[in-house]
Amino acid sequence: MKRKVLVDNIKQKRSLLCVGLDTDIRKIPEFLIEEYDNPVLEFNKRIIEATSKYAVAYKLNTAFYEAQGVKGWENLEATIKLIPDDVFVIADAKRADIGNTSSMYARAFFENMNTDAVTVAPYMGIDSVSPFLNYKDRWVILLALTSNKGSQDFQYLKIEGGKTKLYEEVLKVSSTWGDDKNMMYVVGATHPEDFKNIRKLIPNHFLLVPGIGAQGGDLEGVIRNGLIDDYGLLINSSRGIIFASDSRDFAEAAAQKSKDLCEQMNKFIDF
Repeated sequence: MKRKVLVDNIKQKRSLLCVGLDTDIRKIPEFLIEEYDNPVLEFNKRIIEATSKYAVAYKLNTAFYEAQGVKGWENLEATIKLIPDDVFVIADAKRADIGNTSSMYARAFFENMNTDAVTVAPYMGIDSVSPFLNYKDRWVILLALTSNKGSQDFQYLKIEGGKTKLYEEVLKVSSTWGDDKNMMYVVGATHPEDFKNIRKLIPNHFLLVPGIGAQGGDLEGVIRNGLIDDYGLLINSSRGIIFASDSRDFAEAAAQKSKDLCEQMNKFIDF
């Protein structure tokens, strides 16, 4: 998907919402398991139908599908086909390896799965990332500053005599590998104070922002410090939306949570 198409959809829907389809079969409503042969796919179908008027992106964390074996991979592919064509599709796979292996990962997600983007780990450097950048109108979403507590372990390490944090160096170096039309970055909403600094380093790139909702990220801080002229933010909520209810009204509850989050965004953004 071209950047302009994504931005136009954001304007049209007045939304930065990315819904995370992290579908854990242990958490979906019991009636789906009792009444449907494929409860995960039925759950995803209803969530997509209920939330697609608000969502400009869906993020599928592949771990929740891989855990189900072959059936999980089939559900991953089938779920992607259910997503409307104008909605940005992210495979949250966090892949990267030596070049020829990364090229197979890229082939898997961009050719076979037909996703718009895949999350990629930067630790192995440019040759592990560049195969993903060879696809036109597809995106690498590089891990930069993640929302989990363990982000403190390495991402804030001081380098260059204490003048630079490791995540800052990742941003500076990796931004030369691609451009703002094929590379985004993961920056967690649990670090709102860092967004100003991040925008100095990468003023024009889109940021995928997890951590709103169950992880308690700061929505206002993210928007005030991270928003750019064509928005540049995809704000993800997973558990807080898809598991808003464990009853028969789960899809309606997900739609309401999505609407509520979009209304909160609109308090801080002039679309």
